Amino acid sequence: MDNNFRTFFEESRELLKDYFGARVDLVRLQAAGKISRALGLFFSLILASLLAFFIIIFLGMVVGFWMGTVTGSNAIGFLISTGIFAILLAILVIFRKSMIQKPVMDRILGVLVEDTDDDEEEDEQQNQSNNS
Repeated sequence: MDNNFRTFFEESRELLKDYFGARVDLVRLQAAGKISRALGLFFSLILASLLAFFIIIFLGMVVGFWMGTVTGSNAIGFLISTGIFAILLAILVIFRKSMIQKPVMDRILGVLVEDTDDDEEEDEQQNQSNNS
């Protein structure tokens, strides 16, 4: 009887060791997946910002030259163009939390939490099918 308990505990110990090893691997894989999605979103935001920067630069040049032909002076045209962009920058700085920070944070958190919600739903479905 003593031998049965010993083999039971040895087998249980090995099973627990395997279980915890598998859980650690699962957590690592989930973390890697979430980090890769967050980094993908981050780099796409950087790329979109870079493209928007170039569009703004060229748009500023177009407005500057156009206002230069309207006013007869390129200097005044570019001054008006700079004023327009300074006003837009001021508006952006004033409303940065609602226009930039909150949407970006919501998007990144949505990407990070998305897998967790899916995993919880799958676990609930498995538990319901096992209980049936």
